[in-house]
Order: sequence, then C-alpha cells, then structure tokens
Amino acid sequence: MKYKTLIFDLDGTLLNTITDLATAVNYALTKHGYPTHTEAAILRMVGNGVELLVARALPGGTENPEFPAVLSDFRAYYEVHKMDATAPYAGIPELLDTLAATGVPMAIVSNKFDAAVRELAVRFFATTLRVAVGESETVAKKPAPDAVFAALRELGVTAEGAVFIGDSEVDIKTAQNAGLPSLSVGWGFRTEADLIAAGAARVFATPAELGEYLLAD
Repeated sequence: MKYKTLIFDLDGTLLNTITDLATAVNYALTKHGYPTHTEAAILRMVGNGVELLVARALPGGTENPEFPAVLSDFRAYYEVHKMDATAPYAGIPELLDTLAATGVPMAIVSNKFDAAVRELAVRFFATTLRVAVGESETVAKKPAPDAVFAALRELGVTAEGAVFIGDSEVDIKTAQNAGLPSLSVGWGFRTEADLIAAGAARVFATPAELGEYLLAD
C-alpha cells in the first residue's frame, strides 16, 4: 500500500449524487417560482456545500431575500429524497472491499451536511468506511482542512502517510491546506481538463486504475 491512510471525498468520488441534488434544487426553485436548471448546469455548481449550491442556482444568490426559504426547502426535500437515484459509481464497492481487506484506515470527508454524509456512509459503505465527516457548525467545510483533521482524529491516526482522494478543484485545495498529497478521479463532477487546470498531479480514469496504483509496491 502506497499510503497509510485514505481519505475520500463523497459526491462525485464514491457516490453519483447529482440526480438527487439537481432534483432537490429544482424542487425548491419551482416552489418559489424561479426557473430550474439542467442537471448538467447544476453539475458545475456543486462542490462547495449546499448553501453555495443553492446560492448559485437562485437568481440573486444569497442577496435574494428568499434565499433562506429556498435553502430550507432544498434541505427538507433532499433529506427525504437523497437516496432516490444515488448509488456508488461502478467499481467503487469492489475497490473499497479490496482496500479494506488490507486493513488500511479509510474515511469520508464531504461538504454535504454532516447528518446526510453519515447516513449515506452507513447505507452504502457500512462494512468498509467506518468514519464519515461532513459540514457542521463545528467543522468548517472544504477547502478548509478541519474535516480532514476531524476524520484523522476519529480514525485514531496522524496525517503522516495520509492521502486525500477527490474529484474536484476543492478537493485538491483541501489536500493542500491539510498538508496532504492528493489524487484526483476523472469519473465524477469535473473533467480531467478541469482537474489538471486546478493542479492535479494525477487523474485516474476508473476505480480499478486507482486501486492498482494504491496497491502497487
């Protein structure tokens, strides 16, 4: 194993969540009489937490007086429907099973709100990922390193030998802020070109390719 600890982003890295996110955003916008967005457009808005997602989707953003209500309706709808279409990317369960068999400590760090992160982790990765940390009042969202450090504490390990694996420019910056190397995946919410432009050292095309790299001597 090349690394002592593996920290994974969630949305766009382990789980394809974009359909449920887009549906929740458009539900909240429609409820308040605003135009909706295509899934492809919303794909470009994700990555910095739900508040910025809704702000980017809503005309006027946070300056819109209806922003708090739209955000609240998004959260309420997403809480009920966050697993309607969400599923692991092809090859991810097999990758995590293989990695877990080595005994390497692994965790999830996400900008999704903490309760949802933990529920999704239990639903899809209960046997392989025992630690999951999301945004909360006490843990700043990425690219702040707080959630990474919180995950390392829950795992009972230090940052030495850890790596952050994600699908976005936010993940690359998070790794930098935490003093960790980063690996990028090209099957998620950003293109390989986006990731390279953001400073990705290496972009993996498939979970199998990532696994081969992590397990190589």
